[in-house]
Amino acid sequence: GAHGSPCLLQDWEQRQEEDAMLVERILLLVRNVLHVPADPAEEQGVDGDASTHDRVLWALHISGMDDLLKFLASAQAEQQWALHVLEIISLMFRDQDPEELAAVGQGRAGAERGQDAQELDALRQRELAERKSRALQRPTRHSRFGGSYVIQGLKAIGDRDVVFHKGLHNLRSYSHDLGKEPRRAPKRRLVA
Repeated sequence: GAHGSPCLLQDWEQRQEEDAMLVERILLLVRNVLHVPADPAEEQGVDGDASTHDRVLWALHISGMDDLLKFLASAQAEQQWALHVLEIISLMFRDQDPEELAAVGQGRAGAERGQDAQELDALRQRELAERKSRALQRPTRHSRFGGSYVIQGLKAIGDRDVVFHKGLHNLRSYSHDLGKEPRRAPKRRLVA
């Protein structure tokens, strides 16, 4: 049925207006659930217990809603949901301390940064070696000769095809008079 199908996979032209309304209602529901303020009296759990907000975020993650939000935020055709998605994301990070979030990222980075640096160094060494071997194979002087091309169907003097000595990128400006000095009219014949 119309409600059971994953409406985001349908093409924009095929998507029914009611599907768009359904998407908006779901986004508003998620926003409103995340908007509920924390109640310290209710949440007197043991230190380290996940807050209600954290548990809601975990449920969103398990359901795949976070991937859906990423899709809606990045897909060109879904820009109409941008403000809803932005609001939801800001509410997801509501209780987070920016410095703590950054530190969590660095914890992972500390261990893996060394490994990344080693891999990068190995790649750099390999690239240098390849560049050296290419330089050794290359002739030292650059040939000014850009090649000659036969232009079929364009006749030169006699019955032969024109041979073109300039680079192919100059072919557009080709004319039979290429390379000839332009004839100058005598000064007294020039129009005043």
